[in-house]
Amino acid sequence: MERPVVWLEEVGREDVARVGGKNASLGEMIRALGHAGVRVPPGFATTAAAYRAHLAAHGLPERIRALLDAYHAGRASLADTGAAIRRLILETEFAPDLADAIRSAYAELGRRLGEADPAVAVRSSATAEDLPDASFAGQQETFLNVRGARALLDACRACFASLFTDRAIAYRDLQGFDHLAVALSVCVQAMVRADLGAAGIMFSIDTESGFPGVVLINAAWGLGEPIVQGAVDPDRYLVFKAPLSDPAKVPILEKTRGAKAVKMVYAEGGSARTALVETTRRERDAFVLSDAEILELARAACTIERHYGRPMDMEWAKDGATGLIWIVQARPETVHATRQGAVLRTWRLTGKPRPPLLTGAAVGDRIAAGPVRVVHSPEAIADFPEGAVLVTEQTDPDWVPLMKRAAAIVTDHGGTTSHAAIVSRELGLPAVVGTQLATRTLRDGQEVTVSCAEGPEGRVYDGRVPFAATDVDLAAIPATRTRMMLNIASPAAALRWWRLPAKGVGLARMEFIINAVIKAHPMALVRFDQVTDRAARQEIERLTRGFPDKPSYFVETLARGIALIAAPYHPNPVIVRLSDFKSNEYAHLIGGAAFEPAEENPMLGLRGASRYASPRYREAFALECRAVKMAREVIGADNIVVMIPFCRTPEEADRVLALMSEHGLKRGEGGLQVYVMCEIPSNVILAEAFAERFDGFSIGSNDLTQLVLGVDRDNAELRELFDERNEAVRRMIADVIRRAHAAHRPVGICGEAPSNYPDFAAFLVEQGIDSISLNPDGFVAAVRRVAEAEAAQEAKERMSEPAAAR
Repeated sequence: MERPVVWLEEVGREDVARVGGKNASLGEMIRALGHAGVRVPPGFATTAAAYRAHLAAHGLPERIRALLDAYHAGRASLADTGAAIRRLILETEFAPDLADAIRSAYAELGRRLGEADPAVAVRSSATAEDLPDASFAGQQETFLNVRGARALLDACRACFASLFTDRAIAYRDLQGFDHLAVALSVCVQAMVRADLGAAGIMFSIDTESGFPGVVLINAAWGLGEPIVQGAVDPDRYLVFKAPLSDPAKVPILEKTRGAKAVKMVYAEGGSARTALVETTRRERDAFVLSDAEILELARAACTIERHYGRPMDMEWAKDGATGLIWIVQARPETVHATRQGAVLRTWRLTGKPRPPLLTGAAVGDRIAAGPVRVVHSPEAIADFPEGAVLVTEQTDPDWVPLMKRAAAIVTDHGGTTSHAAIVSRELGLPAVVGTQLATRTLRDGQEVTVSCAEGPEGRVYDGRVPFAATDVDLAAIPATRTRMMLNIASPAAALRWWRLPAKGVGLARMEFIINAVIKAHPMALVRFDQVTDRAARQEIERLTRGFPDKPSYFVETLARGIALIAAPYHPNPVIVRLSDFKSNEYAHLIGGAAFEPAEENPMLGLRGASRYASPRYREAFALECRAVKMAREVIGADNIVVMIPFCRTPEEADRVLALMSEHGLKRGEGGLQVYVMCEIPSNVILAEAFAERFDGFSIGSNDLTQLVLGVDRDNAELRELFDERNEAVRRMIADVIRRAHAAHRPVGICGEAPSNYPDFAAFLVEQGIDSISLNPDGFVAAVRRVAEAEAAQEAKERMSEPAAAR
């Protein structure tokens, strides 16, 4: 028989049958990626052959088969079967050759580490594990902070037995694996002192949308087990892959500070090896990782992904004593990798719900409804009705059989990489995790709707709210000459629509980010001393905690928000319109009332370009410019195009462009393009003058229609008069397209008219519009109508050609 113990550096990914998926992957990274900066703790593994020999020496295969046959025949429960098999294995002793090999390798590991009895992590690695189409995540046991040869042998035996945990038996049945065809290898790996540092999970893909252009990192203080268990709400970081190779860039798209109320550390005294303790206020308020550490991890994730040629799910640990970051596990991501890419299924609420009872992090993008069942133990499976909404504090692998019966899952604790989140994705269930209050707010039998279809915030609504799902065949969407683009309202929706074949974003509204994410008036941040409202001051203090100063909160949050919108469409253009709130809308922001004038007609008042040069807003405009500059030049979203709204005159354009240049946004420098919204008749009449100053036009059909027809677009009494298809508006649109093209400037339009009205789409195509930008839910219908219009236009042009030319 081969050696019962091998060193990790002796194995690679071709050795899954020999040492299991986890150990094969660790060995592969040590052997192939160490030179590329991927740091993996040293260790050794028992072989699958050693496991099989151990079971055979004690006559266990036949006895295990008999117990499993009784369970499958319905003569025994899963719990009794699993307990009986584990007891059989735990009562055996290792043969001398296996025990001696483990003790010898442990002593050698100690010599390599310079310690007599080093602390080790003892992990299970099954031969059916970390496969491309089945993760088997968490099905077997892991033991941390194991010291001494005797304790190590006990932990190895417990790992052998854990091949038959109830959850592992159930999972193998679900996946169709023969229980006795699967063997177990034990990984013995040097412990990283994450108890003094930090640990977490990362994916080389966005776990909710499947967007492959980012790395998602979760981080918490101490050992990493609480993140997997969902016992801690971790920090969340999202990193943009495209600029990662440029050392001058810091492409962090999102930094969300988690509650991190507890951490796992080494236990002192007693039989327990680890313990959960409360974190300090300082730890809760701080980010776990520095920007440099976030980027180090993201680069490691990309290196691992490139080597394996597929999206990966990884665990990492930061040694608090040395500051070094180690990769302790890597396996294939199995949810999005196995999903059919040709069909995009979207879910939406069709009824109008009341405000949500609870909110948390959304897992997936589905919706489900059912009666609540609050459960505190996975042993309650017998009483759990099929199709109920599982509500619990957190889950671990023991909960999987019960989770399979649920319509949706809601937890008090955990993040989007917790066990509840990972399993929910595998099972295709909507889950709202980290609500804090679910088990105290919801009651048994209460009907609720769990929605994960409204962005990264998952919501739990009272009652059954009607909803629907729509399938879009992406392969059937026709190609068009006209550039078809999306309107994206907020960063929350940015990654959701990346599969649509859009050629960029035609309108990203900066004010949506300010309103939904930043929430505070920028002048209230610049001149905080002038904010007299006590509640506003307290809320601003809360929002800006952890930032160097209050303006930095605005700049960094806005920069990451617009970069997150730009990332899924890179390198296609993403046109970001600078803020276009009206004074009454700005006044509703936190602290805003003190900085806004009372205007009789805000729609025609201090808005757009006029606001940027006004003494009332000039300092805030500087923050907007700093945010765009950070998004383009620091984060690396250099596909951002800046657009100026409501620019009344060429002279006003000159003032704004000069101000932008003062703040580091000089048109043409670093490839920066600046567009102007065409929404005022003067933009059309003076198109040549505006074309000298801007790189392109984007028609804002709502305001243009309003100002051409003299109709208040918000007045319900005049609704029938407000129509983009009116001949006067059509002439304005045709005129600006002709004039802009004569000046070699592209023209786009952002609005729903092309998807709502086939004749309007045909009109735009006839006029030679360069791009059409729409909301995502109208995109497919509009593309089809534009394709039909282009085909009709081509046929018309062919018919007008002389017969000889045809």
